[in-house]
Amino acid sequence: MKTNSINTTKESASTNGAGFTFLFGKRNYIFMAIGLALIGLGFLLMTGHDANTRPDGTWDANYWNDDIYSFRRIRLAPFLVVAGFIVEIYAILINPNKEK
Repeated sequence: MKTNSINTTKESASTNGAGFTFLFGKRNYIFMAIGLALIGLGFLLMTGHDANTRPDGTWDANYWNDDIYSFRRIRLAPFLVVAGFIVEIYAILINPNKEK
């Protein structure tokens, strides 16, 4: 009778002593943290007063706040969010077992 056996002689670089294998390596997690920081910073830069809020913080239906169209909110913050997602995709695609 023939038995099927799995060859477990190769251990990956991210295996601890108990035989548990991590899906990602240290480098992957570092890039994931960088990507999450970029996304979080982008969302923080998008925040602020809405269109009808005066500079002193009071709401007025007859006031228009042009700050909602600032460079920070329209260009910089979305760029950081997209860059963060690109870094996240790169972090997922890095091969943790690749030899240096």
